[in-house]
Amino acid sequence: MSDIKIYHVDMSSTFELPYSDGGVHAGFPSPAQDHLDESIDLNRDIIHHKESTFYARVVGDSLRDANVTEGDILVIDKSLMPGDGDMAVCYLNGEFTLKFVRKRRDGVFLCPANPAYSEIRVASEDDFRVWGVVTYIIHKVCSHG
Repeated sequence: MSDIKIYHVDMSSTFELPYSDGGVHAGFPSPAQDHLDESIDLNRDIIHHKESTFYARVVGDSLRDANVTEGDILVIDKSLMPGDGDMAVCYLNGEFTLKFVRKRRDGVFLCPANPAYSEIRVASEDDFRVWGVVTYIIHKVCSHG
């Protein structure tokens, strides 16, 4: 199973970053803006339940084909109930794992996104619980910085 390092969210400060309120076009280019008037605060914009939200760093590659890679930062909300197909941090028999939760007629399955790993059927005798639902993934896309 994947090892996940979990951290508390520190909401005691703000960190506002300038952003383009017109968006960044992924199709045809748009005229460049001379200045950035708006700002975002990542704590305010991605943390909806501060008492039940945690960060975690991904260790392992079981969700590689879902573009979740080692070192990515997860935003996890423990107050949410997982829906079918949600990515979640699950506690299974003494270990944490990051998988997609699939609810089927024949049970609950923890599904990877890497063919090197098998899906896990949760048995009635397993010590299992969904620890939290992943709401955001912060993924590094360049080699700089």
